[in-house]
Parts: sequence; structure tokens; C-alpha cells
Amino acid sequence: MARRRKGRPVNGILVVNKPPGISSNEAVQKAKRLYGAQKVGHTGSLDPLATGVLPLCFGEATKFSQYLLTSQKRYWTRIKLGVSTETGDAEGQVVSETQSSHITAADIESALGKFRGEIKQIPSMYSALKHNGQPLYKLARQGVEVAREARCITIFSNEMVSFKDSEVELEIHCTKGTYIRTIAEDLGAALGVGGHVTALHRTGAGPFVETDMIEFDQLEADRAADVSLDKYLRPIASAVGQWPEVLLTDATAFYLRQGQPVQIPHAPTQGWVRLSEGSSQETSQFLGVGEVLDDGRIAPRRLVAS
Repeated sequence: MARRRKGRPVNGILVVNKPPGISSNEAVQKAKRLYGAQKVGHTGSLDPLATGVLPLCFGEATKFSQYLLTSQKRYWTRIKLGVSTETGDAEGQVVSETQSSHITAADIESALGKFRGEIKQIPSMYSALKHNGQPLYKLARQGVEVAREARCITIFSNEMVSFKDSEVELEIHCTKGTYIRTIAEDLGAALGVGGHVTALHRTGAGPFVETDMIEFDQLEADRAADVSLDKYLRPIASAVGQWPEVLLTDATAFYLRQGQPVQIPHAPTQGWVRLSEGSSQETSQFLGVGEVLDDGRIAPRRLVAS
């Protein structure tokens, strides 16, 4: 007999502003408790130091969390030049200090050219990447360092927005798997003075931006006032809201739910699509996501439970 889950069945996406000092997993547990939900998961870790956009998937939405996990991200960060730490951020012990007052904004702008476009990046030992099942940061705290392969990432934009007193602020738009602390360390190294992240805020994750966020303080206040928190949940379909939508008739949707590829007139000819059942976008019901096959049919890839 299957073990019965505790909590109520909640489905949707909650975009929270992760506060500083807690992990993404702690944010998940906090949201799960506030909603009394059965199942909640996050869509990519933010460091405890970091704040900002953290989409949390509830219930059926967890089936689509992978698409948010692999989505593009946007960050604002402040980097202190001239000081290097063991972790690459302000939470680590200082390992070296170098005079950096001679660094100019022009020097930084010139160095930033190395951190735009397609680049290779070696993940930090203090990242959540796993080696033989162990997160690298746990190994690092034990004094163990392992070889890490450089990974290809894309920095779509990396712009300096402020520079004062050896502190530079950057706005970065990048692919998944980009480590901002590594950019801070590598930028500092390129300038010959070292550097580390003193503040990090995620301003966008996939289709979600800062204006979509809700504060935990607001959730807790509403919960205390016995106000339903479900109004803050976004539809499951919003996880892939930027994908082209394909509308299916009842008959076509029936075959799709059986796992069969279907032919849809005027559908996209390639890529992934958002599947909906209904006659119009205003009244349609989200079914899941599909992929266009070579012969033009659309195959179901991930569907919500009926």
C-alpha cells in the first residue's frame, strides 16, 4: 500500500523573495509549512548569502520544475576587489588582501570582456555540485579538494552599473550553471587583485522576475490573519509560459493522454510546446508539454494528472 502524504494537495508555483541567511531547501520547508502542502520543491539553489527570485513548485508543478531549473537567470551582484576569501563570497575566511586602489572603471570594463559570450568556467569547490554523491561544499569544509572540469556557459550580458571604493556592481544575464562567485574570483584574478562576492540578488529566473515575488513576511502575516495563501500561487503552465501554445480538441487530447503523438493543424514545426485543451486560450486547460517530432506530430513528454 502506498504511503499517504501528509498535508493538503496544493498545485501551482509560488515565486518568493528568498531572504538572506537561509538555504533554498529551508525556503522550501518554510513554504511547505505555511501552505500545509504535501509536496514542494525549488527550481535551483541560491546560496544562503543570496536573495531574490526563487520559484517554488507545488504538487503537479514539480513535474515541470526541470524547465525552470534549466532556464536562463539574471543577477545583480556586488564584488569587493582586493580581498579574496576561501569561499569566493563574504561568508568565507579572508585568505589574501591586495592593494586595489589603482584599479579604475576602465580597467574593469576591459577585463569584463573575458566574461561575456560563451566561456568556460571551473565550478567553485563551495558549490552544490556533487562528487561521488557528496556536494562539493561539504568536501571543501573537510579540507578536501577534487579536480573539477571546466563547463561551458553563456553570459548574454555582463554590465557594470557602479564602481566605488574598490566595489563593483554588475548586472549579469546568463545560462544555468553559472557561478557568480566564480566570476567574482576570476575577475579579481584578471585584475591582479583578487575579489569576492559581498552581495547577490537574483532578479530573474526563466519567465519570473522581481515583480512576481512575494515576501515570506507577507505570507506569514496572511496566515496569521487566516487569509488564504493560494491567491499567490501562479498556474502550473506559467513554468513554460514563454513556450508556444498548442490548442487540442477533446478528441485529440484524449489520444495524447494515452501517450500517443497527435497531428495538430498549424502547429509549430519543431521544438517544445505547451499543450492545452480547449477552443480558445482564454478558456483552455493546461495539459502539459510536448515535443514536435520529425514527421510533424506532437508527442507528449510531461502531462499533469487528469
